[in-house]
Amino acid sequence: MNRIEKRMNLLKERKEKAFITYMTAGLPDIEGTKALIRAQEEAGVDVLELGIPFSDPVADGPVIQDASYKSICLGTNLKKVFLMMEEIRNEGVEIPVAFMLYYNTILSCGVETFAAACKKAGVDGVIVPDLPMEEQEELLCALERENSAVLIQTVSLASEGRIPEILKRARGFVRCVFQTYADGQREMFSAKERECLKAVKTASNLPVMVDAGIRKPKDAALVPDLIDGVIEGTYLMQLLKESQYSADAAKAYCSDFKKMVS
Repeated sequence: MNRIEKRMNLLKERKEKAFITYMTAGLPDIEGTKALIRAQEEAGVDVLELGIPFSDPVADGPVIQDASYKSICLGTNLKKVFLMMEEIRNEGVEIPVAFMLYYNTILSCGVETFAAACKKAGVDGVIVPDLPMEEQEELLCALERENSAVLIQTVSLASEGRIPEILKRARGFVRCVFQTYADGQREMFSAKERECLKAVKTASNLPVMVDAGIRKPKDAALVPDLIDGVIEGTYLMQLLKESQYSADAAKAYCSDFKKMVS
């Protein structure tokens, strides 16, 4: 059982919802990224999805695409992020971290080498948005052999009919990615989205986290009991950019959000 699974169990015992954040590694630089990770840990963030910059991030929106481009221009790469992770783990940082990256980055590293590096660096989870279920076996086996990070599964409305198969070997938590945004004037999720969430709950006992575009801490109050936590990335990345990657701004935002979502 790794840090992600331990945190999910703790939240279940406390009957609390999880607050998961996303940020792109390498901004404003490696040392700045370390400061932002510490700030989020201090704010009570439950899991950090750390994006590895990629030259063609087709699954991301414009804010994260721009962040990825800027990080690459600063020289960020997978090797440097692994080294950074080793450093912060040695410095006592214990926040659960999941790498979010494209499969080409893993292939360039080598699947077995990547799995071993995750274990060495204290990476707890891996999210690969462009790796379909049918092509996951090599990575899954490598991670399992190393007793390394868990492969986090993602579902959406397009996953209808495939959810039980997708979640058969899922660990950690399940990510549900929707396009809705809570505006305070309507229910958080559409009927189809609720059906998708129910299908996930039926197929797996894992906690269900939703990335649905919740932007402000006050909107977290609209999150229904149907889910176990929320994921926020785009608005946080925009806030970081506007604050010149202030660790204090990140800590204040994440602290408020965590209080509201719990």
